[in-house]
Amino acid sequence: MHKAYNFRLYPNKSQQTVINQTLGSCRFVYNYYLDRRIEAYKTVKETLNYTKCAANLKELKKELPWLKAVDSIALQQSLRDLDVSYKNFFQKRAGFPKFKSRRNNKQSYRTQMVNNNIKVMGDKLVLPKIGAVSFAKSREIEGNITSVTVKKTASGKYFASVLADVHTPKSLKVSSQKVGIDLGLRDLAVLSTGEAIKNPKTLAEAERKLQKMQRELSRKQKGSKNRNKARIKLAIQHEKVANIRKDFLHKLSTRLIHENQVICLETLSPKGMMKNRRLSKAIGDASWGTFKQMLLYKADWYGRTVHFVDRFFPSSQICSACGCRNKEIKDMTIRQWQCPHCQALHQRDINASINILQQGLVELGMIA
Repeated sequence: MHKAYNFRLYPNKSQQTVINQTLGSCRFVYNYYLDRRIEAYKTVKETLNYTKCAANLKELKKELPWLKAVDSIALQQSLRDLDVSYKNFFQKRAGFPKFKSRRNNKQSYRTQMVNNNIKVMGDKLVLPKIGAVSFAKSREIEGNITSVTVKKTASGKYFASVLADVHTPKSLKVSSQKVGIDLGLRDLAVLSTGEAIKNPKTLAEAERKLQKMQRELSRKQKGSKNRNKARIKLAIQHEKVANIRKDFLHKLSTRLIHENQVICLETLSPKGMMKNRRLSKAIGDASWGTFKQMLLYKADWYGRTVHFVDRFFPSSQICSACGCRNKEIKDMTIRQWQCPHCQALHQRDINASINILQQGLVELGMIA
């Protein structure tokens, strides 16, 4: 299996120049061949695949010698990324490929391990054409390195995502615990055990500060050094918000995976729900999708089971005690209700999480 290790890079001035040149060259190659593929289809109804573009890249380097100054494998990876974008478009998994801009918040390029051209030497990461770059070695890299993605953020920081082929981690000790989770906005997760995990609302907490910094940026003259300083200051604050959110979700997902053998959740559609303009910001801040992804890959690592119940399953309307369905509970303002059949008193979200767990166990064949 593959595992990614993210590290902060600390390149010197000359190394920063080479990284920036590589980012620009990869962006140029991607845009150049995207334009050629569009023109080829318009004029002769021909599709230029990766092989044809890679063969032409050799000729392009003769015309543009500055392309030879950067990592050739990184340029080839740009062509592969373009080819994947086209395939995703034709398979209706994504929109038509777009031209890349140097104004994007994140810039990156990927290079592959060839003839031991990528390696770790103490607190240095050796990269093609760049050499040994200082990095924050927060942990050891296990397994064999297969590729590295070098990233530059909007705040001007550099990171390396090292992909390594590692052995499957040892499964955790089998647990008898099972949990159902009802995701929400007031409480990020309500567990079938009755525990409610508060939503940290990271963006909402920092919103006033971000608005002030955004106003300061808008007042600065375009193209001035002060505007660039204000832009970097704002970008750093946005990164801080994202890092706090990611740290919280990592800790929560790790805890749930360690405690429970089976985790059942509802299949939500955050993309569709984001169309609600009143709730879109809060839904994005909650990051349900990221939380689910973390649970899935950690469950795969440690031998746990994560199961998703259909989002149309009426988890809030069913009495978890007797199974009676109360359609009046569709009203979201009702937070507590009493079952008209067995008189059991329910807290809406806890009842929903219990029903999600029970339905998940039925679908998994663990209970009848």
